[in-house]
Amino acid sequence: MRFDIKKNGKATILKIHDKKLDAAVSPDLKGEFLVLCTAQLKELIVDLSTVDFCDSSGLGALLIAERKMREHGGVVKLVGVQKKILSLIKISHLDRTFQLYDSLAEAVI
Repeated sequence: MRFDIKKNGKATILKIHDKKLDAAVSPDLKGEFLVLCTAQLKELIVDLSTVDFCDSSGLGALLIAERKMREHGGVVKLVGVQKKILSLIKISHLDRTFQLYDSLAEAVI
């Protein structure tokens, strides 16, 4: 799995560079979320702008991040969600769980 992690003030930004968020990459992503989502982190921004496919295992990885962040009073923001993935998020009613933003600039505010 290819990704970058950057700190931006109180937020940590994880930008995924893979086109697919599926069973092949979700175990690595879950592991990274478990390392990142500590009590010190209050805001995790996941940039999905290059991801054009996501299956249930990819959603599961994102949900692990959300659960770990919520345990510590933090939040997960999803940025650049493509239409197909946004549709999957809405069908799953996860648009109530995640904060969704069109751009990184909007999410960082």
